[in-house]
Amino acid sequence: MGRLSRFVSLSTRERTLLVQATILLALARIGLRTLPFATLRNILSKLSTIGRRKRGGVSDNRVGKQIIWAVDTVGRHLPLIGTCLTQALAAHVLLSRSGFESELRIGVTRDPNGKFLAHAWLEKQGAILIGGDCSEDYTPMPALNGLKP
Repeated sequence: MGRLSRFVSLSTRERTLLVQATILLALARIGLRTLPFATLRNILSKLSTIGRRKRGGVSDNRVGKQIIWAVDTVGRHLPLIGTCLTQALAAHVLLSRSGFESELRIGVTRDPNGKFLAHAWLEKQGAILIGGDCSEDYTPMPALNGLKP
């Protein structure tokens, strides 16, 4: 089954999340290349409040997992825009719009040759939501709660 067939077979909610994730990942990638980080955070903060829903009901956990799934899926299929930081930013916006709080974490380290490396991930109450594949190898900087500077 091809990608298009799989996409069409998804629920309307899943297709919508994939499209939203694609747009937010592209916006974050372009913003990181062209804007100061504080400006990008302000823009994403505004986007995170548009259509904000209050959480309630049994399916809360499912909604959060669907958002993470969508961002992760798009990030894997479009690696040029799906960096750890763009995925964390996009997931943060989508989760916030659905009434979920999360913390953007950035960690730093050096490789064996002394090269500076950084990694971003998203947490909620210490649990890693996305980007946790190698976060334990990095020294975390203070959490960036919310998107407001």
